[in-house]
Amino acid sequence: MVSGSQAPVTFNLHYFTIPLLSFMALFLICISIYFIINYRLLSLLEKEDWPALAYYLENQIYEKSRYTFRNVRLLASSYIVISDFKSVLKLESKAQLVKPSVVGKNTLIFGSARILDGNHKEAAVFFKSNQDKCGKKDAEWVRWFSGFSQLLAGSFAAAEEEFSSMAVSSKDALITGLSAYFLSFNLEKKSAAAEKCRHIHETGKDRVIKALKNAAGWKKESDKAGNEIYIAIIKKYIIETGSWIFSKS
Repeated sequence: MVSGSQAPVTFNLHYFTIPLLSFMALFLICISIYFIINYRLLSLLEKEDWPALAYYLENQIYEKSRYTFRNVRLLASSYIVISDFKSVLKLESKAQLVKPSVVGKNTLIFGSARILDGNHKEAAVFFKSNQDKCGKKDAEWVRWFSGFSQLLAGSFAAAEEEFSSMAVSSKDALITGLSAYFLSFNLEKKSAAAEKCRHIHETGKDRVIKALKNAAGWKKESDKAGNEIYIAIIKKYIIETGSWIFSKS
């Protein structure tokens, strides 16, 4: 048994306030330094001055060898916005030599440039070869764009195989719905097993309805992904897919 008087446990507000104020001061200093260092970049992004942004990032990457994920992604995106697809491929080639990992992590950006430039077969090969390099977050979209590129290239059997699998197994509602949509409108009539294809796209459609309930749910899901440039290039199909899925539900 422990005996004797014990000092009462007290809480002094200063014990909490002083460390908090110190942390907040340090945090604000870090934020200030970040904005000072990145002022030029942030101001160009705010103005949406894509040629000037590209020029700035070219200096950061090619002259100062700052092949960061952010720099490479922003420069590639800037090139895409101004339709300078040759420069996207140049960036990819140089990054592949200096820091290959940033190419894999930006697979969706570099692959999208190939699609927009009309190199659909090359895009399909690129997406396929980078499925294991893109990271978990992008893996399903890379696979979907592989199928989409196959469709654009006229490789209908390969596209059907990809979309059929994703329509029944993807955990992403947009990917499930888009896969079902293209199976229904483009691939069923070309399929060697049309009845099976129809069953799969109906299953995919039902999966989306069960997950998102209504058109508002689909819009919310598409809005969440809408800031990505690879989503922007298929925005028309996302809208059409939502209308198709929820027109009678």
